[in-house]
Amino acid sequence: MTLLFRYLLFSYLTLMTIYTSNVYAQQKYTIYLDADFSGATASSLAIQQGITTALAEVDNQIQGIEFGVILKDHRANSLRSRRNLEAFLADEQALMVFSGLHSPPLLANKSFINDNDILLLDPWAAAGPITRSGSDKNWIFRLSIDDSNAGLFISRKAIEQGFSKPYLLLEDTGWGRSNEKTMTEALNESSIKPKGLSWFNWGVGMNHAKVLLRDIKASGADVIFFVGNSAEGVTFAKAMVDLPQSIRLPIRSHWGITGGDFTDNVPASQRENIDLQFIQTNFSFINDNLSALAKNVLALAVKSNSNIKHPADIKAQTGFIHAYDLTKIVITAIKQVKLTGDRNQDKSLVHHALEHLVQPVPGLLKRYQRPFSPYNKKQLNAHEALTIEDYAMGKYTLKDEIVLLNSLGDNH
Repeated sequence: MTLLFRYLLFSYLTLMTIYTSNVYAQQKYTIYLDADFSGATASSLAIQQGITTALAEVDNQIQGIEFGVILKDHRANSLRSRRNLEAFLADEQALMVFSGLHSPPLLANKSFINDNDILLLDPWAAAGPITRSGSDKNWIFRLSIDDSNAGLFISRKAIEQGFSKPYLLLEDTGWGRSNEKTMTEALNESSIKPKGLSWFNWGVGMNHAKVLLRDIKASGADVIFFVGNSAEGVTFAKAMVDLPQSIRLPIRSHWGITGGDFTDNVPASQRENIDLQFIQTNFSFINDNLSALAKNVLALAVKSNSNIKHPADIKAQTGFIHAYDLTKIVITAIKQVKLTGDRNQDKSLVHHALEHLVQPVPGLLKRYQRPFSPYNKKQLNAHEALTIEDYAMGKYTLKDEIVLLNSLGDNH
């Protein structure tokens, strides 16, 4: 072998090593977060914090590939969400999408998501049909409350507390309509018929809210089942406070009110005058006796997010908790396969791994043992990581924190 040939061979191998290293170092996957950063900001930020905290546990790298998060604000608009999904498809480095609080964008775009093999992880939106595909092809995985069970849980807890004349006050969306069905069915199981049903639109005014509340009281109802988001929750809560004490009714709410700035607009001095409880999942950083895992996660959240100093700084804790656990499950799924660097191939590998997880995943809510399974129309819960056993009722404290109510009459 001549000296020149050796030199050329050495130079070639050196260049190939540098090239290969650069390609490897440049390999990056992004996670899109398609959520409402305009109206439901607290929930969207909490989901972002949960994702980034879980990624920080693995130094934002899996199999040598860097993972980052790209924020997309759909402003509660289904068409804008569709455009964000189209941007995801055009991005060769985008591997998966996390969704936010609102169900309507997912309901409107469900077929588009499944038809285009968009790996979508849902840590909040609760409408039942989201994870129930019309075919065996299903790319949406949820770790959150499922409205197929939420209405039943809220109804059961209200009945346990002695209420027997509920009135349904629901937002006029797919989310509200899915709850109307499940709440009515749940009440029928206890031979209870709602005293009435009223629908409201986003942006409902104070005067209209007061009229509705007066009509509800006149119906003979003893409790209101409320399904709505923070903005409308604020309106109805303030309207209730403004009414005479004799007209005020207890409210048992879905958790949509916790996803925005409810406590900023309805301070503790006003909340003291109403009986308000809402559904949650069964973990809170405000709980006593946090596990070692929870303490470590909280410490890492403080380290990884400059605006978190205390648990109360996580304004919509369920968003953080669910996003953290769901990201941990996704990381476990990715580690179960060998990433190729080909986005489409890797999406399919991760999808398959999510449905066939081998290793259990320790999370904040629970230890997940095979949380998902292959979906078909006979296995409608296959892409649901949680069950009704993971739910709880909660309420706000005077410090604007959410505590879980573990026993009837528990006011903390």
